[in-house]
Amino acid sequence: MRAVIQRVTSASVTVNSEIVGKIGRGLALLVGISVTDEQKDVDWLVKKIVGLRLFDDEAGKAWSKSVKDLDLEILSVSQFTLYALTNKGSKPDFHLAAKSDVSKDMYMSFLGQLKQAHKPHRVQDGVFGAMMSVEIVNDGPVTIVLDSTQTRKDN
Repeated sequence: MRAVIQRVTSASVTVNSEIVGKIGRGLALLVGISVTDEQKDVDWLVKKIVGLRLFDDEAGKAWSKSVKDLDLEILSVSQFTLYALTNKGSKPDFHLAAKSDVSKDMYMSFLGQLKQAHKPHRVQDGVFGAMMSVEIVNDGPVTIVLDSTQTRKDN
């Protein structure tokens, strides 16, 4: 699994001119699922996201607090295009992205675990498979990319 994590002052996702998810300060996630991902990838990614210390503490010390520590919000959006290959030609190749039915099940598992690890009412999401307009006001800017397959290689 891959996640692009952005520290934000606000973020929202709109589908068919209707805002379906909106947060204030917290994290915006773009999440992709590959053909090789398993439940252990979901477990690792959720634990990592809620524990990452991307925020200052009350005294202004940088990189001291997590989204969970500060009870901030999370907006998650599924994004299969994170697995695009562009090394041949000019058309992206998405064969490394999981098929829609598999990725939907795994993404819903990810969302469920994220809500359980944080707080259900503090986690918003888009509409799986829909064309969405995502607005992100990046804070910092702070953008972190996580890849569970790289972690498996490193361990």
